[in-house]
Amino acid sequence: MTLNLSSQEMDLVDRLADEKGLSKTALVRQALRLYQSITDRIERGEKVFFEHPSTKEKAELMMLN
Repeated sequence: MTLNLSSQEMDLVDRLADEKGLSKTALVRQALRLYQSITDRIERGEKVFFEHPSTKEKAELMMLN
């Protein structure tokens, strides 16, 4: 299987994989699992938030269709 990514997207995959100590394949698999988990929650009507650890400020994660 071949993915067609722009050079910027491929650079990001390379950088993130390197930072996380993962292969590019492992990084993409992890990203897909995360995306699916978030999608499942949103489809069940749940909301997904990020919370700042010290201020407790919350920001809702929005998914684009």
